[in-house]
Amino acid sequence: MLASWKPGTLNYLHFSQEHFTYFFAGMWRTITVVLLIGLLAWAYQATQPPPPKICGTPTGPPVTAPRIKLRDGRHLAYKEHGVLKEIAKHKIVFVHGLSCCRHDAVIATNLSLELIEGLGIYIVSFDRPGYGESDPDTKRTVKSLALDIEELADKLGLGKQFYLTGFSMGGQVVWGCLKYIPHRLAGAMLLAPSVNYWWPGLPSNLSTEVYYKHLTQDQWALRVVHYIPWLFYWWNTQKWFPALSVLSGKADIFSSQDLRLLPKLASKELYRPQIKQQGDYESIHRDMIIGFGSWEFDPLDLDNPFPNFDGSVHLWQGDDDRIVPVLLQRYIAEKLPWIQYHELPGAGHMFPVADGISDAIVKTLLLGEK
Repeated sequence: MLASWKPGTLNYLHFSQEHFTYFFAGMWRTITVVLLIGLLAWAYQATQPPPPKICGTPTGPPVTAPRIKLRDGRHLAYKEHGVLKEIAKHKIVFVHGLSCCRHDAVIATNLSLELIEGLGIYIVSFDRPGYGESDPDTKRTVKSLALDIEELADKLGLGKQFYLTGFSMGGQVVWGCLKYIPHRLAGAMLLAPSVNYWWPGLPSNLSTEVYYKHLTQDQWALRVVHYIPWLFYWWNTQKWFPALSVLSGKADIFSSQDLRLLPKLASKELYRPQIKQQGDYESIHRDMIIGFGSWEFDPLDLDNPFPNFDGSVHLWQGDDDRIVPVLLQRYIAEKLPWIQYHELPGAGHMFPVADGISDAIVKTLLLGEK
């Protein structure tokens, strides 16, 4: 064996091992980079929502509702209730909540015919942008939706002033109207309006206390929608962590009264597919991003829109509401004494559909009854 050894053989073996080590180290670096790029590409794709299916386009749902054309070319679909607007004494615009549409006008659909005809009430509900048959608004803000409502009223000929009512996330929209179009309002009503925990006027200790009363999965979803909104679509479509409970209809978010009232909403199944037919992102996800994002104003800084007592603002809230906690509404009503606050003992979030409540609410708004 020694005879077969030649000078330089060990150096050659050592040289080959070094190159072998460098080769595999470089190969693993390349594989790692490729995998990382692939992972980033997958993550980016996972956070990107599919494009909306616009109503009336070749690939979108058909248009079946009456619609108006807005200043920027978008369309708003609407539905009229009550007496004809030409003979109406009171005209009300109703704003629906999260994952709802123009058909979910709880005040209109639960109002007694006697009251409608006796007071001459006309109500119009509409699909907010991205819902139902209203075009999405990729530039939507709190202000833009208030201006949409004003334009809807103008296109329908509702006059210089009209009443405004909003439920849940639709109630939150009313704050924007009180800020940007108060001169157009004859009165306003907020029904269990959603509260943004990051409004500056809310005491941090109170908002934190209420925030932690939510289910853990909802705490995380709200953090995501506020701090990293571009990730919110992925958060609600991935399967690793529980998404926002209100979107999955988890029973834990309903009070005992809510559970008793849910059968009254059975007719919603007839039109449920229409609500998000243009896509989840431009309806419910953008809704949450706007509602719980950083607002350009603080509702707790608003002045009384009716300093001459020629109108009124009412806030109705159930004290057993597990979706919109009552503690924050109490603080808001205390901070804004020009709001007439009505708290319903034992009531949950769905109290507007309870028998007789709609009549009482509307009488308070239109007639000042208590």
